[in-house]
Amino acid sequence: MATRETLELTLGELANADTLDDLQQVTENLRDHFRIDHIVYHWVDSAGDQYGCGTYSDAWRQKYLDENFLRIDPVIAGCYQRFNPVDWKELDWSSRAARDFRETASAYGVGNQGFSVPIRGPNGQFALFTVNHRCDDDTWLVFTEKHRRDLILIGHFFNEKALEFEPDRAPEPSQSLSPRELDAMTLLAIGHSRAQVAQMLSISEHTLRVYIESARFKLGALNTTHAVARAMSRGLIVV
Repeated sequence: MATRETLELTLGELANADTLDDLQQVTENLRDHFRIDHIVYHWVDSAGDQYGCGTYSDAWRQKYLDENFLRIDPVIAGCYQRFNPVDWKELDWSSRAARDFRETASAYGVGNQGFSVPIRGPNGQFALFTVNHRCDDDTWLVFTEKHRRDLILIGHFFNEKALEFEPDRAPEPSQSLSPRELDAMTLLAIGHSRAQVAQMLSISEHTLRVYIESARFKLGALNTTHAVARAMSRGLIVV
């Protein structure tokens, strides 16, 4: 199945998800499609309660909780300080505790390669969307470069769905996008570069940037990719 078809199928599955079990099934489907070892989505809601779904083993999840690995996990510490996606090789694994943690994780089936998308929602909500695999550096680089954009989008869509599960959540105010903003968001969602979008709309890249920033502000998005994800999840654009 083509990546674009997978993205559309995933977004449809997430839109129809009503329970945590539904989200769990989506992670398993994505893992099988991408042919990697694990996909995990974990979030802390505005009340501080933690939830998760993914394909790590029950034994590893229990070990993680029993040993309180949250306090030493370099992925958690590193991603909490960042807004952009993180390859695990960029993180600090130099301490003895971090090296021991990584060795223990490997023994429980966690791969040596990881790519995590940190996501911040309203009222202190924080989430991580992670893909994990056991392979060499070159293979992983090819995978992340090929799928980076879609993984970021999927991570944000997971978070949009998770926010629906928050108790007593007030609906977010909705602002309509202008026709030009919709055109820009749609073409970016399809996969065109900014230069290509500007050319297709017969406008300068500076003008395009104005449209994108305006749409991002209306959607309450952290960046352009988040804006595209929100516009798609709310049905404002269809690709």
